[in-house]
This record gives sequence, structure tokens and C-alpha cells, in this order.
Amino acid sequence: MPPSDRRDEAPQFVLPLVVRIERTAPPARTDALETAARAVLVLLGDARANGDGEWADAVRNWEDARIRKVVRRARGAEWRRAETLPGITVTGKAAQVRVFPPIPLDGWPKDLAKLQVSGTELDDPEPPVAADPAQPVLWLNPELEMSAGKAMAQAGHGAQLAWWALSAAERTAWRDTGFALCVRTADPADWARLTGSGLPLVRDAGFTEIAPGSCTVVADHPALR
Repeated sequence: MPPSDRRDEAPQFVLPLVVRIERTAPPARTDALETAARAVLVLLGDARANGDGEWADAVRNWEDARIRKVVRRARGAEWRRAETLPGITVTGKAAQVRVFPPIPLDGWPKDLAKLQVSGTELDDPEPPVAADPAQPVLWLNPELEMSAGKAMAQAGHGAQLAWWALSAAERTAWRDTGFALCVRTADPADWARLTGSGLPLVRDAGFTEIAPGSCTVVADHPALR
């Protein structure tokens, strides 16, 4: 059986991510994307997710199948309830994202299951500054239109593929920077080069918004160039 089929046959788990979107002060889109990607890395590097940690079995089960991520939004009391569940809150410039240990696809906790997936239409008040080439950059496909929630999940996938490709020492070095990274949309003229560069490439399974097999993110970590 091909590896992709084995992943589909395995019990399916999902990594929940909840982004805080208050009506009066929503985060900027790029800030939310970068914070979501860092949240995935923070969980992967957490002692509870490794070895004999309390989340380790759930993480292994999730990684043995497809690395699904679902982003939901919360505000006010919803956010406060989400913060009482086991997980980690990561803060960006203004964005806040809480990541939870993986759960069975049909096993969402009540306080997360009621949260909405839609409604993550975020914008950048100003164009993001140019990416720092000394930092890891998660390049988004310029030809695809994705909601902020979908793009947050894809950025998380890209960060995870980069993490898997790094050595233990390189992972530690990245962790020591606080998982510094940028998320930017690639220049259309540069996308073909990026996808053919051998860097980690996210191909979406096509469960939502975009066609199966679409290339969504290239993870350009300096240690992998």
C-alpha cells in the first residue's frame, strides 16, 4: 500500500488551532498566519508532545495519519473557555493563537466544537515589509486565494515540514530564537523556482477551499537551502 493510502487508513486526528478575533480589534492577517505557524512549532517542541509526555501519544497518532489542522475563531467568553482547556497560547505582534494537542477527527471537546470555522476574513492594514532572508520564510502560493483560517493551517503545515527536515541541533537553534519566521506571498515570477528548489513543499489534501494536490506553501529555512 502506498504511504499516502496508509495515512488514509490510519485513524484520523486533527490539530486544533483557535485564533482570537475580537470584533473591535481583529489581528492583522500576516500576524495571525505567523503566530499560527509558531504555535504549531511550539507544540511540536514542547516536552509534553515528545517521549513519554502526556501529549506524545496523541501527537504520534496524528503524525501517523494526515497532519490535518483546523483553525477556528473565538472571542470574549468563547476565548476564555478555550484557554481553560489543555493547550498553549502563542502571542504575535497582536495576534493570539491557542494550539491544543491533537484530537480524533470526531472527538472535539464541546467548547471547541461550538466555535466557528468561518469568519476569519482578516486583512493587513499595511503591506507586510520584505521578508528577512536570514529568517525562515513560509512562502504562500501567489495563485491561490485562501481565507485567513485556511492560510493559517497551511502556514502551520509548512512550519511542520521544515521542523521535520531539520536536525536536532537546528531545531534547538530555531527554538532558541522563539521560532522566528515570516509568512509572505511569493512573487509570481519566483514561485516556479521555489517549488522546484527541493525545499519542503506543502501539497494540500483538498478537504476545504482548494483543489486536492494544490501546492500551497514552500518552507524556506536557511538551514535547508
